[in-house]
Amino acid sequence: MQKLLRISVLSCFVLSVRYANAVPSFARQTGLSCNVCHSNPPELTAFGRNFKLRGYVLTDMTKKEKVGNAKDLLLSKYIPVSVMLLLSNTANQSKQPATQNNSVGLPQMLSFYLAGGFASHFGGLAQLTYTHSDDHFGMDMVDLRYANQTKLRGKDFEYGINIDNSPTLEDVWNSTPAEGFPWIQTDSGVSPLASTVIDGVLAQDVAGVGGYALWNNHLYGDVSLYRSAHGGTPSPTTGVGQSYNISGVAPYWRVAWQQSWGANYLEVGTYGIYLNSFPNAISGPEDRYVDPSFDFQYERPFGPNLLDVHGAWMHEKSNLAATYLAGGAAFKDHHLNTLKIDSTYHWRDRYSATGALFSTTGNSDPKLYAPAPLTGSNNDNPDTSGYIGQVAFWPVQNIDINFNYTGYFKFNGAATNYDGAMRNASDNNTAYMSLWLIF
Repeated sequence: MQKLLRISVLSCFVLSVRYANAVPSFARQTGLSCNVCHSNPPELTAFGRNFKLRGYVLTDMTKKEKVGNAKDLLLSKYIPVSVMLLLSNTANQSKQPATQNNSVGLPQMLSFYLAGGFASHFGGLAQLTYTHSDDHFGMDMVDLRYANQTKLRGKDFEYGINIDNSPTLEDVWNSTPAEGFPWIQTDSGVSPLASTVIDGVLAQDVAGVGGYALWNNHLYGDVSLYRSAHGGTPSPTTGVGQSYNISGVAPYWRVAWQQSWGANYLEVGTYGIYLNSFPNAISGPEDRYVDPSFDFQYERPFGPNLLDVHGAWMHEKSNLAATYLAGGAAFKDHHLNTLKIDSTYHWRDRYSATGALFSTTGNSDPKLYAPAPLTGSNNDNPDTSGYIGQVAFWPVQNIDINFNYTGYFKFNGAATNYDGAMRNASDNNTAYMSLWLIF
């Protein structure tokens, strides 16, 4: 039975930085259906978490062959390639100035994946994506990992080395930013002024390497080091035009404990990053960010259905000495607090309904959060809060029909006339419909 569980860990894997991207090439390699590892893409089941932890490699998905005088060659039985197409339409409650409402993405994005086990104990996922708003292809997520296991104090000890391009992408839980809710969302909405660095700000803009381990199937730890790696810019980088240029390396940490009792599953943990940055340069005055964060995940099945709850609290303390000297901030010291909580009920593997609340608060700064039509703050404050409701339907496991509504209680510091141009927070409420296809 234990061997069967290890073989059945995952048939297709999903990673998300703002989008849900399932990869059926894993299903083709393993012969298993996607719902073995997903309760709702990109949410991972226990099988899915273990599969990622073990380097995307299953013990029976490779074949040993001799080629000439070469040593053993381990190859997947099927070409590990998948394609994803996302079609969408977005409508704001009040259209953005000088733009048409109902923004159509045809497609919103098109992705190609290389995803699978590449060798014994080594596998990964690399994503190349076309986006409608940019009208070109670019490198998206990359997650490569070597994994192995042994015994420590008589208990299972699983460990690995990971290489990736987004902090928290290496994590195996759903409440960290790279895989957190919302899993599919519009690229036509209005973005708030402020977010913590750990909350996806560095996604696909860095390169990192680290090590992780899971002891006794309970205690998990991960430490990674990141450097700036700006895509689409000259190499080596000059830092010009880049808000974040890491000084030295930026350490990322993750510690979590998972526990099951009866039908219940709970994970609680902490993660964060420490970052010194040269804004728009590679030397000179630095900005400093420290982002300690905490999260939890709860799961409870009810027969063939499933309830899950995710929560995260991210705190950022920053000293913006470089930005202050350049005239971009009125004060050096700042803080941000972000709270996110969401809960999803899954009816078998066909339907799901999700409700979520979010809030970001911080101190005022008339230069950092200045008034501007649509995107600015009329009271120099970044506070934003709201809710998300989402329903999804899978007629088959590789097709998702999704409706998402995002509403705001407050936006960039106020509920009414938040930007100084008479726009209210609720004017940015967004209805988002999407059709997600992957093969």
